[in-house]
Amino acid sequence: MDLLERHVSLSDVPLTRVEIPYEDVSLPAYFYAAETSDLAPAPVIIQWNGLDSTKEMMYYSGFPQMLARRGISTLMVDTPGSGEALRLRGLTARHDTETWASACIDYLETRDDVDAAQIGIVGWSLGGYYAPRAAAFEKRLKLVVAWGANHDWAEVQQGRRRREGENPVPHYWEHVFWVWGVDNIDDFLRVTKDMHLNGVAEKITTPFLITHGANDRQINVRYAELTAAQAVNSSKLELRIFSEPEGGTEHISIDNMPYVAGYIADWVAETFSEIRV
Repeated sequence: MDLLERHVSLSDVPLTRVEIPYEDVSLPAYFYAAETSDLAPAPVIIQWNGLDSTKEMMYYSGFPQMLARRGISTLMVDTPGSGEALRLRGLTARHDTETWASACIDYLETRDDVDAAQIGIVGWSLGGYYAPRAAAFEKRLKLVVAWGANHDWAEVQQGRRRREGENPVPHYWEHVFWVWGVDNIDDFLRVTKDMHLNGVAEKITTPFLITHGANDRQINVRYAELTAAQAVNSSKLELRIFSEPEGGTEHISIDNMPYVAGYIADWVAETFSEIRV
């Protein structure tokens, strides 16, 4: 956080730190302003973490900068269970992420430089559950991107108990207990039992882009296909699987992230332009 603040001060980039009122506390975030030739309010993307990333990683991914060049601002948020919200404020995760989305939108609607009619959301990794869940129930969101699908994270945890797949972080169980504020496997499975999009994906009516790596060893590609199959009411549904030789085949396409980030940024810009029409 200190290094990013120093970088911003030296580089004169259009990034400001903001606080988003949430229940009786607030969520820490960064706002990266769009590059525009006029003073008209700009569309904005809310960007959310996965299980163990941070808003600083979002900035250094280059994605907000890509959006800015397309005339779109970005609100990078450490949601409960991630980044500063977890580490410095003790805010733990929950399954009903529309609560976080509503707080983010309420904040954005107070800003004169934001077009409140063009607010979308992008979530990577576990954000591939968080963001679609939010879009299903918070109808002020006008588009949603699952940057790496996460259709049934609760089911994935049962697989991890059977030692299936690869652990995404060291000391996996201790980490997820911390994220959800529990201290044993039974309570963890109880509080995460609703972490899935079954019965939820069909409630998404906005444009919906799902990207996934064909060789994702943390979340199998079949979960991307499940989300797409169930999102039958999306007004513009696209499933994009990245495979060899183009790259982007790993989890959240980390092996070729700029390529996939650019693809997502193009889709977001195109979709916002369609909404304006």
